[in-house]
Amino acid sequence: MTKTSEEDMKKIIFATSNEGKMDEIRAIMDDIDAELLSLKDIGLNPDIDENGKTFEENAIIKAQAVCKISGQVVLADDSGLEVDYLNKAPGIYSARFLGEDTPYSIKNSYILDKLKDAKGEERSARFVCVIACAFPDGRVVTRTGTVEGYISDKICGENGFGYDPIFYVPEYQCTTAQMPAELKNKISHRGKALEAMKDVLKECL
Repeated sequence: MTKTSEEDMKKIIFATSNEGKMDEIRAIMDDIDAELLSLKDIGLNPDIDENGKTFEENAIIKAQAVCKISGQVVLADDSGLEVDYLNKAPGIYSARFLGEDTPYSIKNSYILDKLKDAKGEERSARFVCVIACAFPDGRVVTRTGTVEGYISDKICGENGFGYDPIFYVPEYQCTTAQMPAELKNKISHRGKALEAMKDVLKECL
């Protein structure tokens, strides 16, 4: 992969205004020699139509749109929870599930109620994250991360955000909302995708 100029790589924009997500991203990517900025940091609030049919398509749509506006290297993710009992819903609609402004406490309670009769393997689920990186020269690279688990039988944990309080990881016998941030970042879908993307960015620095 060709080197991207120092000027292009001085700043990397992550196409989100979610501060919880940005805290997680900065912690994972603290060894990248570039300043990571959110949309909020640069005063952008673009109206992007995420009309893709997959996590990858939506991540690419966001990354390319913000790259075109800003002229900077842009990372964007599309991630979500797939619940097998619900035919992999909420999936790519995870952020908009039951309405974009609906609190996750309500979304999580809704999912638990839908799975009240599900037992054992019927509660299998996974977090999926695709990170897209759009470069000003038109290149786009994607990386994917997943973590397998189960939907817990109750809301547990104060850490994390989103669906973390109902996503149980049997290997650690807790939800991702009960994990210390360092552990969650290491095993999470976003953490895995970002670690893979770091290798791409380090080649370009």
